[in-house]
Amino acid sequence: MFVLWRAVVFALPAGAVIWTIGNVQLPGATLAGGLDPFAAFMGLNGIILLAFVVAIPANEIVIPAVLMLTLLGAGTTAAEASEVAGVMFEAETPVVAAMLRGAGWTTLTAVSLLLFSLVHNPCSTTIFTIWKETRSVRRTLAASLLPLALGIALCGVVAQVWRLVAG
Repeated sequence: MFVLWRAVVFALPAGAVIWTIGNVQLPGATLAGGLDPFAAFMGLNGIILLAFVVAIPANEIVIPAVLMLTLLGAGTTAAEASEVAGVMFEAETPVVAAMLRGAGWTTLTAVSLLLFSLVHNPCSTTIFTIWKETRSVRRTLAASLLPLALGIALCGVVAQVWRLVAG
């Protein structure tokens, strides 16, 4: 019951944020577009970086959030999105591959996504548990921000080397 309560406390706000991002349009501005320059340094795009931010409450929703935000960012209508993302599908399907390529994905994007997924910050439940066990804001911040900094640096180095070798 305790784990279920903690999941509700952290997952409910995340669900609200994801719904808001997916359903509220701001004229002439996108949050993902604002993240693009920083994300490009890491070999990612703003949509992927936004998905990682949205997924802090539960890291396992990164990939569904990336797919949803990519569909929305590509201007896909709700009817078209339901054909692709409304049901489970295999990653090998030509529709998904075409969608990702159409959104500007490259091999570097995929490698950076996998690398950042391995190293980035822990989920909010883990962060809360670290704080609860240590009662130290400094240790909790260190445990949260050090993996994040390592992921950013690692992806940045890989992206820069990739671009040097490729170009």
